[in-house]
Amino acid sequence: MKYADGYFGWEEYAPFDAIIITASANHIPPPLIKQLKDGGRLIVPLGSTVYYQMLTLVTKKGRDLDVEQMAPVAFVPMTGEARKGRK
Repeated sequence: MKYADGYFGWEEYAPFDAIIITASANHIPPPLIKQLKDGGRLIVPLGSTVYYQMLTLVTKKGRDLDVEQMAPVAFVPMTGEARKGRK
């Protein structure tokens, strides 16, 4: 178990086949993309952190990302580094 800012993931145990984010973000956290294996998937509620978001599936394909919007959702906002609006 790790208690920390989820924006940065868990680099010591990377790379991951899949990462699930359970708080909304207004952008895809770059540290999490770096921690995915090639072919790895990230699911994140992406969009406004105030109203609603789109549950988004991101698949890493080499240096590219395949981004698929799945369904509208409402999650609590990610705090910490994500709240600073970094991209």
